[in-house]
Amino acid sequence: MASSALTGKVETDVEIKASPEQFHDMFTNKPHHLHHACNDKIQACDLHEGEWGKVGTIVNWSYVHDGKAKQVKDVIEAVDPDKNLITFRMVEGDLMEEYKSFVVTLQVSPKSGDSGSGSVVHWTIEYERLHQGIDHPETLLQLAIDVSKDLDAHLTKPN
Repeated sequence: MASSALTGKVETDVEIKASPEQFHDMFTNKPHHLHHACNDKIQACDLHEGEWGKVGTIVNWSYVHDGKAKQVKDVIEAVDPDKNLITFRMVEGDLMEEYKSFVVTLQVSPKSGDSGSGSVVHWTIEYERLHQGIDHPETLLQLAIDVSKDLDAHLTKPN
């Protein structure tokens, strides 16, 4: 089997009620507040180097995946406020024990249709596994879906 089978991409869309700008702003400029929305999934997000929302910034995440506490360090590779897009490249941590590369892109778009309210969060994970015995990251995609729903509930709850 060709080594290219080790590379892959998983994607999903999550419909939310919050605006694209609200959701994007949380992940881009205030990820250290995410634990308020989903502390059972995201324990902490700490600025390691740089400024929130800027390309080249390095961020440390503490999160729970498959019932286990995990850590990951990522670098912000791209930020496009006009498209409500941000890309993170994982550089250290638990994920790097299984993946040679792991890049997460999050883009939020207005929901099309008659209602005109709400958004669609599009998550893309592009990765290369270290070997065939490592699972594709579907459970991490599910974590992204769950975090999206929790964050949406947090952003849209009445004050």
